[in-house]
Amino acid sequence: MAKKNEVRYVCSECGYVSLSPMGRCPGCGEWGTVEAEVLPISTEARKSGSSPLSPRSILGLKPPKRLPSGIGELDRVMGGGWVEGGVVLLGGQPGIGKSTLLLQVCGNLARSGSKVLYVSGEESASQVALRASRLGADSEGLELLCIADVEMALESLNDHGLVVIDSVQAMKDPGEGGWPGTPSQVRATAQRCIDTAKSKGIPMVLVGHITKEGRIAGPMLLEHMVDTVLLFSGDDGSPYRTLRATKNRYGGTDEVGLFQMGERGLTPVDDPSGLYWDRGDQSVPGVGLTVVMEGSRALVAEVQALAASTNFAYPRRTARGTSVNKLHLLLAVLQKRCGLTSSGLDVYVNVAGGMDLRDPGADLALALSLASSAMDRALPSDCCLLGEVGLVGEIRPVGRTGQRLREAARLGFRSAVVSAREKEEAPKGMDVMAVRSLAEAMARLGLN
Repeated sequence: MAKKNEVRYVCSECGYVSLSPMGRCPGCGEWGTVEAEVLPISTEARKSGSSPLSPRSILGLKPPKRLPSGIGELDRVMGGGWVEGGVVLLGGQPGIGKSTLLLQVCGNLARSGSKVLYVSGEESASQVALRASRLGADSEGLELLCIADVEMALESLNDHGLVVIDSVQAMKDPGEGGWPGTPSQVRATAQRCIDTAKSKGIPMVLVGHITKEGRIAGPMLLEHMVDTVLLFSGDDGSPYRTLRATKNRYGGTDEVGLFQMGERGLTPVDDPSGLYWDRGDQSVPGVGLTVVMEGSRALVAEVQALAASTNFAYPRRTARGTSVNKLHLLLAVLQKRCGLTSSGLDVYVNVAGGMDLRDPGADLALALSLASSAMDRALPSDCCLLGEVGLVGEIRPVGRTGQRLREAARLGFRSAVVSAREKEEAPKGMDVMAVRSLAEAMARLGLN
């Protein structure tokens, strides 16, 4: 029987800690999320007479070795491949392709000579084998273990180069109470996996489920425990998938991996710009083209705007792929600095292909597409718009303009509008117009 001071109550949503039970968490306001947690019995940190730890110079430490996955898009997001002793948490909604991606990785490593262990706590051996055969991932070096006991699964590790646990919510730690999937079980299972991966130097992947709010199920502590958190996402009905890193102790979090789901599994997208741009030659009012940066990759984005007269006292403002606040800000700049009033217009904005614009370099394309639709005058279909728009209507330079312009020239753009403060040289065969303000850009493009 645990003593009173050995029990605490932790919220599985926000991590709030209390010494007494409660129905509603004071931290996040959720009901029924505060659960009891038995603290381990404390022991002496070190025996009497043992020598203290001595720090080491950082100059003598070498970066960890990496194991390429065999899939370039995945290696791009992770920063080069799996890391010895590193633990990766891969999350995504049901049916998005998490198990498919990992089986393909396991098959690639097994064929290259590595010994791989795939632990499934949700599916039978025949189900996993059928999927592996369909994907062409079945190999002598790929070992399968279908069990929900994490302790027995980890005891079977020998000289494996990669271990996959599918999923962390389905596994159970026999030393912890509760059903699989409860916060205490998820935390205990993850801690066992992390300790084993670190002690044996084996890369390990934990598959995690996604809640209806879009976050990984289980305690928030889970994402802090692992080394890397990858999120796999995609639109319903679309064959394309996006892989991003929200946390990466061994690399950056600004890269994005693009895949296409087919009968043979997931394949990397060779030309990502084709996903977000239809390459149409016809000029249509309300369409502006720009080049945005997703990590080290330049992608063409097509911004569509529609301005129509309203029948209501308060015009409607809708944005998909960008924030409504950004839409309101640019409409205010157009009215105050350029004399373009939109108070009697419903305004709708869409970024084609489902792209989410976070790059400030897309401001100019968004503002000019709004002006183009409101004035019913088309922008040139072969013109690339690059620049950040300030509150006083100035066009500010953006990062890596040279790379953006080279990508635009490769795809056939003949002209570009950039900030007058840019110092990058234009690619051969491209006419670059340098402007200082949004009003000047509108005048140069015939929107006055």
